[in-house]
Amino acid sequence: MTDLDAFITGLPKAELHLHIEGSLEPEQMFEFARRNGVTIPFASVDEVRAAYDFSNLQDFLDIYYAGADVLRTEEDFRDLALAYFDRAAADGVVHAEIFFDPQTHTHRGVPFGVVANGLLAGMAEAEKRHGLTAKLILCFLRHLDEADAFRTLEQAQPWLDQIAGVGLDSSELGHPPSKFARVFAAAAAMGLKRVAHAGEEGPPDYVHEALDLLGVDRLDHGNRSLEDPALVARLARSGMTLTVCPLSNVKLCNVASIDVHPIDRMLRLGLRATVNSDDPAYFGGYVGDNYRAIAKGRELDRDDLVTLARNSFLGSFLSDDEVAGHLAKLDAYVEADA
Repeated sequence: MTDLDAFITGLPKAELHLHIEGSLEPEQMFEFARRNGVTIPFASVDEVRAAYDFSNLQDFLDIYYAGADVLRTEEDFRDLALAYFDRAAADGVVHAEIFFDPQTHTHRGVPFGVVANGLLAGMAEAEKRHGLTAKLILCFLRHLDEADAFRTLEQAQPWLDQIAGVGLDSSELGHPPSKFARVFAAAAAMGLKRVAHAGEEGPPDYVHEALDLLGVDRLDHGNRSLEDPALVARLARSGMTLTVCPLSNVKLCNVASIDVHPIDRMLRLGLRATVNSDDPAYFGGYVGDNYRAIAKGRELDRDDLVTLARNSFLGSFLSDDEVAGHLAKLDAYVEADA
């Protein structure tokens, strides 16, 4: 039997909550800035890392959007995606469903197609290089208005056959899911899956809105659902997947420390919780780091870790046959390590 660290690395898993712009490492930030002649407000990689000391979500978003300014060309987006996929493959990720924020780029004059085509090229190369499959989820920035979200959905039309779904991210407080009910309805009519960040900093009511007004197929974060026992029962009963991001929760001060993270409580309550890295360049670790952190901090055993990996496939937007294939490989891995 392998040790726990090696077991986690080899454990086949999907990642369902990853902001591709949030995988921009400081070294890449400088590389892309030089490549594109962009001035950034940092003198060194160490200075960038020192700035990654956040007290809340907005502190993080301010530097996140500043960093994204170095992304200008299809090559940048391809290289960004491929660097993430290389790290994910090394962590045992065999399927990833990644968020991208087109408004972050179109508002800077970068065409939607530059972003989409670059990311799709990175996805295609990752499948050739690692056999790792991926899907794209277009996120609307909730601090912008509904009209802007509709414009973004219109810009996405030529690529909709290559986009799996829409999501909702950015500043949660003061921007409830209800603000985007109509654009989510339009996306649903186009056959797109729907996910939304809710219950990270926002209250349980935001989770109710995501379920009832947006009709989400998957809930991103959802930690504060635990404050509402009836909501927890509903989520468990419906088999709703929660894409939990432990290191992110701690880094953004939504959870005091990994040692008190509620991931094991979620499992005990019957929630389909998964483990993900959110914005790994900013929050101190990729998906393997998140698994190791909770395994140690919450004393999770192998069965718990396998359940989290199993949930990641069950909560994915893969076909039933594809999910069954991944679960069979997961079972074989566990059996071989018994």
